[in-house]
Amino acid sequence: VLSAIRPIDLFDTVCAQYEGYRDADGVAPGSRTPTYAALKLNIDNWRWQGVPFYLRSGKALRRKLTEVTVVFRAPPLAMFDNNNSGQGRIHPNALSICIQPDEGVHLTFEAKKPDSAREGRSVDMEFHYADAFGACAIPDAYERLILDALQGDAALFTRSDGIEAAWKLIDPVVAGWEAEDGPQLAVYPRGSWGPREADDLLAGDGGRTWRPGCAHE
Repeated sequence: VLSAIRPIDLFDTVCAQYEGYRDADGVAPGSRTPTYAALKLNIDNWRWQGVPFYLRSGKALRRKLTEVTVVFRAPPLAMFDNNNSGQGRIHPNALSICIQPDEGVHLTFEAKKPDSAREGRSVDMEFHYADAFGACAIPDAYERLILDALQGDAALFTRSDGIEAAWKLIDPVVAGWEAEDGPQLAVYPRGSWGPREADDLLAGDGGRTWRPGCAHE
């Protein structure tokens, strides 16, 4: 998959820094070190051709959250719409795989409101490991990796050729960010979900604003 990823265009990236980062001890007053990054990836193979992938990660966000969200495409024809509901267009269905800290799965989909002509709204189905199995200890990611390293199990570790392929994609992006004519460093408030520019990047493919599927927000 990494070898099939198209070279990343700088226009498909966002680098940002949270407000107040330069005031921290040891940080240069004019530091351009990013504390947040967003990327759009295109995979040129038969399975994922035409499906955009977005990666987002940052520090000083609203909370620590790791998830994978699959947003389903709208069908070419819709039986119902929300034009008479005051809610605008129908929202896409989304499947969120919650990895940390609250392991589980959320499925958000559109449902027709009972006793209405065409009105629909988003509803949620969810599964949480803590609810299903009780307060059992789920190993942290690094706990699992350290144990596997001690046991000599490399199944969850990236091979050297995979690491090299990943850096071959990212190195030109880092160089472009550091160039004098590189993209402007965005700024976002501490305790937010990141800069507006990252939402604009995602909105370019259908106008959907990203929201965490596993945080009930």
